[in-house]
Amino acid sequence: MDDLFDSPVGTAIAAEDTAAGPVLRTSRLLLRPLEPADAPNFHRLINDWEICRKLPDAPFPYPAGLAGEWIAVASVDRAAGRAEQFAVVDAASGALIGCAGLRLSKDKKTADLGYWLGRAFWRQGFGMEVALRLTSWGFASLSVLKITATVAADNEGSVAVLNRAGFVPAGKGAQEFQCRPGAKLPVRYFTLTRDTQLTAPPATPSVLLVVACALIDAQGRILLARRPEGKKLAGLWEFPGGKMNPGETPEAALVRELHEELDIEVLPKHLAPFVFASHAYESFHLLMPVFLCRKWRGVPKPREGQALAWVAPERLVEYPMPPADRPLIPMLRDFL
Repeated sequence: MDDLFDSPVGTAIAAEDTAAGPVLRTSRLLLRPLEPADAPNFHRLINDWEICRKLPDAPFPYPAGLAGEWIAVASVDRAAGRAEQFAVVDAASGALIGCAGLRLSKDKKTADLGYWLGRAFWRQGFGMEVALRLTSWGFASLSVLKITATVAADNEGSVAVLNRAGFVPAGKGAQEFQCRPGAKLPVRYFTLTRDTQLTAPPATPSVLLVVACALIDAQGRILLARRPEGKKLAGLWEFPGGKMNPGETPEAALVRELHEELDIEVLPKHLAPFVFASHAYESFHLLMPVFLCRKWRGVPKPREGQALAWVAPERLVEYPMPPADRPLIPMLRDFL
């Protein structure tokens, strides 16, 4: 149901995976894995008091050798699943302009966002581009439920970026900064979840009619599809389906959606009505009849960039789902 929460995510362009790690693109930037050859430019950019004083882990002056060490550690952390760090590169010139990343908690449910840009690249919208791209990719590609950020209290530029990117204030505190040994400086905390990315509700929320299907294979497993990056609630798993067009019956809409999403042919007579879901999202109220289907022609394929998974009923709880889909889990588990 990739069309339920459609909204462009800033300037995001589809990610690609390489042997060194993922590569993320925007209209102006390239976020790629850091390389040893980046060390000289990395050091030239970060060795600036106005940058280091805003980064808890950056000493000043910044030693030249530390740049290469930091890049090497970033590669090790990516391989170990502890963090995803990126070189921020101007897409047109290929020049390094900064660094950004997500550091994961031990349970992989939370990631901490961090980024810095060379002073020559401030106040040009690059920080916003980086924040939107990384949070969009993080929710879609990682298992995180929440992204946090810690900002020096006087870093008004980053505070503005986080506010515009949808982060909400989560309190204040104090933290040690390596550039000022022995002193704890005031910081501000921010958080972002998938729910806080949803748009504000209209004055009168409308009712959105959609239809979904639990495809069941010969082993009794159910097919789930993961919402791809660039969609609202990206990274969550759901039952295939989508909006009903004007004049369509639920069965006709589902036959169409299953072909468009999965490249399979389903006959209306093989769709068995099961339950319906009714859920109030922030900007609309969703009403969703759900069908069961055990017979179709073809092999389900992801035609819209979504990941697919065949899941045993007792394991459905392990897959994070949108609020409207979650109540269906116990009913399916008990029925099957």
